[in-house]
Amino acid sequence: MTMFCHQCQETAGNKGCAGAKGVCGKPDQVAVLQDLLIHTLKGISYFNAKAKEIAQCDPKASEFVMEQLFATITNVNFDPEYFVKQIDRAKEIRDGLKRTVAPASTEKLPDAAVWTIKSDLNDYVLKGSEVGILATANEDVRSLRSLLLFGLKGLAAYAHHAYVLDAKEDDILLFMQQALAATLDDNLLADELTGLVLKCGEYGVKAMALLDKANTGKYGHPEITSVKLDVGKNPGILISGHDLRDLEELLEQTKGKGVDVYTHGEMLPANAYPAFKKYSNFYGNYGGSWWHQNEEFEKFNGPVLMTTNCLVPPKDSYKDRVFTTGVVGFPGVKHIADRQSGKQKDFSAVIAMAQKSQAPQKLEEGTMPIGFAHNQVLALAPKVIEAVKSGAIKRFVVMAGCDGRHKSREYFTDIAKALPQDAVILTAGCAKYRYNKLNLGDIGGIPRVLDAGQCNDSYSLVLIALALKDAFGLKDINELPVSYDIAWYEQKAVLVLLALLHLGVKNIHLGPTLPAFVSPNVLKVLVEKFNVQPTAGVEEDVKKMMAGA
Repeated sequence: MTMFCHQCQETAGNKGCAGAKGVCGKPDQVAVLQDLLIHTLKGISYFNAKAKEIAQCDPKASEFVMEQLFATITNVNFDPEYFVKQIDRAKEIRDGLKRTVAPASTEKLPDAAVWTIKSDLNDYVLKGSEVGILATANEDVRSLRSLLLFGLKGLAAYAHHAYVLDAKEDDILLFMQQALAATLDDNLLADELTGLVLKCGEYGVKAMALLDKANTGKYGHPEITSVKLDVGKNPGILISGHDLRDLEELLEQTKGKGVDVYTHGEMLPANAYPAFKKYSNFYGNYGGSWWHQNEEFEKFNGPVLMTTNCLVPPKDSYKDRVFTTGVVGFPGVKHIADRQSGKQKDFSAVIAMAQKSQAPQKLEEGTMPIGFAHNQVLALAPKVIEAVKSGAIKRFVVMAGCDGRHKSREYFTDIAKALPQDAVILTAGCAKYRYNKLNLGDIGGIPRVLDAGQCNDSYSLVLIALALKDAFGLKDINELPVSYDIAWYEQKAVLVLLALLHLGVKNIHLGPTLPAFVSPNVLKVLVEKFNVQPTAGVEEDVKKMMAGA
């Protein structure tokens, strides 16, 4: 077995995880099974894209590709049995599509479209070790294929969240498959792959817009909200991840049960949605960023529901209190089944455990302001524009993206502290946990940290920037007093970067390290065309960002 994974920022030595386990805790066996699943998804995509040409594209196959790409994102699923089942299913779907398309016998089909061995974990592991990213020998082609694949994983995550809320755009899923199939074509030139990478950013903007419409259409526009950080006297359920429909159904099922519901990690922004405020047992937020969960889940005392990434391999001391759902999985952890058509998921087991639990231990106290998504910030637009014109606000700094364990991420806390008092931070994603509890003050009543929500809500930052561009009568988004200091960890942040590149944003600072999967030649293109640059020293970067460089 040969594991190699370099899809996240914490990959070993900033080169790639090999050996028995990845830095994220993913075992080598799971890593190569994921490689084989992705390989087979490419086979599905190869045939389904062709089926589209004869008006016989299978929408269920398209959704399967989307869902399983999401399952391979960092810190989503660690269960080898899950991936064996999905590979089995992928082969069935692929072979069914093959019969539909009926390619000419003279057509040479890629291995992803034809490989077949019996369903066996060990045989799958052996096959998976042959088809990972290192199977592409050319470094630059491998880099571009990786950048495209990881962008597609981020695209799949955003699209999946929208589809859960019945918001669908088939062209997003079709592009996903066309791009996956393109990675099988050894004749594709670097320029063509680069075009697909930027096209992925275009579809990323579409997916974010679709998700924003789905979230706000169902739950209302987020409002400026002070979220409680302390704890109540009732036992609680801690819900983490991004899935708002899971939260809605959990709140509905816990009404009158004597159980409070707390958000954790990326679920924090849910406290700002009007639809959830009607639940009296929706208490507030508990804890901070995803990587603190070993300590925070321990102290919560009650059950924890993981709806999406990011799951850290749970400690034995609280593992029996963790529940997963959706595409999330971990061996030995209880899983809540998918909802049946027209019905809610059944969270009764989670609620029953909570009712027998002690109340959470207090971690902190006070409140924290959230809810500065595009609708709310644009309502403040006259005030914001006047502050810019008067010179009270000199610069907006977009510090969006992911958090992580590396000590180097203290850089983002130090940047927030070092920015001058006339700078405002626009944020989305769990990167905000590096500075959202600092007392950074306000500018004429405008908080110096405006939290737009989850990484899924990065579209809000795009809309805010575009609205400011129009308000100031500018032709180019790069003429705005906005700088970008993006923290990346996993593949959704890769898509956010590609979306910014598609919009033509330049001078993006990216850190705390550059992606291991970007080759020197690909990096050169990003630098020359967009001036993407690695984060450096705090003093140097603050000076450059305040100058718009």
